Amino acid sequence: MSELMSVLLTGAIAVAVVLHLVWLARANRNKAWAALADDAAAIRAVIPDAIDVSEGTAGVATWAGSWNGERAQVRTIVDTLATRKLPTRWLSVTITEPVAVPGVFDMMMRPGSPTTFSNFDHLEHTLPKVTAFPAEAVLRTDRRGVAFPQDLIAAHAGIFAESRAKELLITPKGVRIVWLLAQADRARYGVFRQAAFGDARLDPALLEELLATASSLRHAINKRERQAA
Repeated sequence: MSELMSVLLTGAIAVAVVLHLVWLARANRNKAWAALADDAAAIRAVIPDAIDVSEGTAGVATWAGSWNGERAQVRTIVDTLATRKLPTRWLSVTITEPVAVPGVFDMMMRPGSPTTFSNFDHLEHTLPKVTAFPAEAVLRTDRRGVAFPQDLIAAHAGIFAESRAKELLITPKGVRIVWLLAQADRARYGVFRQAAFGDARLDPALLEELLATASSLRHAINKRERQAA
């Protein structure tokens, strides 16, 4: 093969590789847009007035609206911290209405590494817990010496028997539940370092259940506080 032919062949291969990479990038972008549209449709099936209020943070999408007369927020978070074996996709569901608690109550299931969706690791005070809470749960707060209605909270935390339930956060501003949606495909991440989550999509029935749990817990706490006043 002549030197000219070798140069032309090398150039053709380089162009083909570049074109293939461009095609892959475009396909991945289109797939991401389609997944985002699917998420929005699932959320609006439960929260019809939900609007996208995302702030542009990579891997984080946020919608806000109203559910059964209460303000609500739904957020999906892709957690790619290096401390994790695989990237993880979380679902965060919050009722953003006042709650009669004296500070931050944070229950984390099986805490072991930092997270991108929670300030749990920055809370300084660990709470003793009633036996009704799951054995894998750790409770923390931001204030020493405060008391929370743990019996009431535990009675509304049955969903945490599910292994995918990760965090229950109660603050004076609302109640949040964080749920594991999916972990990245191991083979794809190992070879290409891409956080691909396959066909994992938001389920409107799951959203409804998480919102109902957060709302009923908030109402129970506020009702007890009114009765004690």
